[in-house]
Amino acid sequence: MSQELTLAKAINAGLRRALQADPKVLLAGEDIGRLGGVFRITEGLQAEFGPNRVIDSPLAESGIVGTAVGLTLRGYRPVVEIQFDGFVYPAFDQIVTQVAKLHFRTAGRQTMPMVIRIPYGGGIGAVEHHSESPEAYFCHTPGLKVVSPATPHDGYWMIQQAIASPDPVIFLEPKRRYHSRGTVAAERRPSPLHQAEVVRSGDRATLIAWGPMVRTCLDAAAVAEQEGTQLEVIDLRSLAPIDWVSLTASVRRTRRAVVVHEASRTLGLGAEIAAHLHEHLFYEMEAPVLRVTGYDMPYPPARLEQEFLPGVDRILDAVDRSLQH
Repeated sequence: MSQELTLAKAINAGLRRALQADPKVLLAGEDIGRLGGVFRITEGLQAEFGPNRVIDSPLAESGIVGTAVGLTLRGYRPVVEIQFDGFVYPAFDQIVTQVAKLHFRTAGRQTMPMVIRIPYGGGIGAVEHHSESPEAYFCHTPGLKVVSPATPHDGYWMIQQAIASPDPVIFLEPKRRYHSRGTVAAERRPSPLHQAEVVRSGDRATLIAWGPMVRTCLDAAAVAEQEGTQLEVIDLRSLAPIDWVSLTASVRRTRRAVVVHEASRTLGLGAEIAAHLHEHLFYEMEAPVLRVTGYDMPYPPARLEQEFLPGVDRILDAVDRSLQH
């Protein structure tokens, strides 16, 4: 059956279904039990499944992830929550030296089926360390899968797919989209976890985005349509690995591309996407790949964040520059 849910409620429903399906699935994180998490993503799950499966952990990210590594080695499938994006760095050592490498280090004998949930991105008026976009760190680390749902439907299905994966998955949740509503079709077969999707068709240029920026790109495409310009929008969904087949197919059709992300520009994921497209489609594109990103600076105070975040005007300006070629 289909139902209208917010992204937050959809992820909650996906976690509930995973807990019901497999007794080896455990949730752990700061305040995720009785409180249900800062964003209430795990609300009601401890009451339903008990404190041994939905665990209120100490305020120690390195301890949360380190414990999850041990649980994984004993056959469990832990899903841990990092309360905010800026709090993940104390656990960075465990993630990049243990979580990402144990499968390779054991020559494939030991899998690491664990999920690290991270609310990320800006747009909520938060204080310092509560609005960051750390995806490039994890995408640069071999051994990690990195995904980000942009819609409630994807939130519901992708969290279950991530939990079922034999590989460790960094699950980036766009926190400013938690209250966005959409249809969740529980009966519809989900797309593969690492497949990109064309969420709006067009022929003049391809807008490439993920997580919180998908909605912004769709808004920009709607404005462009009023001016007679049809833009294609691709939701990358999976950041590591990237679905290059879908991505190059779209840019081959439109011959122009603009990559949009909240993270800072230099060495951001957009740079890798631009390099790949230039290498493989250089003689087919009509213009260079352009990037619309956050600036190369620490995330600003709340009153200035709308100046930092890519918006419709900046995206359409990049489209205009691309079409001038």
